Amino acid sequence: MNKPPYRILVADDMLSIHEDYRKILAMACAEEPVADDTGFSFLSAAQPSDFEVESLIQGEDALSLAASALAEGRPFYVAFIDVRMPPGIDGAETARRLRELDSAVQIVICTAHSDYSLADIARRFPESDGLLILKKPFGPVEVQQMARSLSRKWMLAEERRSLLHDLERRVQARTVELSRAKVELETALGAA
Repeated sequence: MNKPPYRILVADDMLSIHEDYRKILAMACAEEPVADDTGFSFLSAAQPSDFEVESLIQGEDALSLAASALAEGRPFYVAFIDVRMPPGIDGAETARRLRELDSAVQIVICTAHSDYSLADIARRFPESDGLLILKKPFGPVEVQQMARSLSRKWMLAEERRSLLHDLERRVQARTVELSRAKVELETALGAA
């Protein structure tokens, strides 16, 4: 199974949001919950981060980076995508194209506005088990939990795909062996 760092893509037109993600994901989740000023948190800066974050301000650039990363064999596990990213394509279209490019990537659509209803999003993403919606302003714990959980989900799916591929390879090799043995047995029976 792949080990951290978990590869995270952020697409948002506000540079301050990029810094927020970096700060939030630079803090690793603690083994024990640590209280903050609200009385509850999982934040702890004492541990090294499990996340590798790359961020861009436009959807087209995010798609280009994701394609390059995929070609290099270093795909992104999770993409946090803002809905509004003028002047280019919006976040919903970016997410749709990203899913076409890499069906395994887990997507979190972030918005402070109701640009799309849940019904609109459901129509655009009929296979929505890898799609979540995060309302801004978001809390650090939400982002950390989503990033960690979705990264682990990606890793488990990747492990399943690898095991399935290995099983298919073994079945194919065994089928070839059995076919050869059958031919040898038929030849021996014919000779007898």
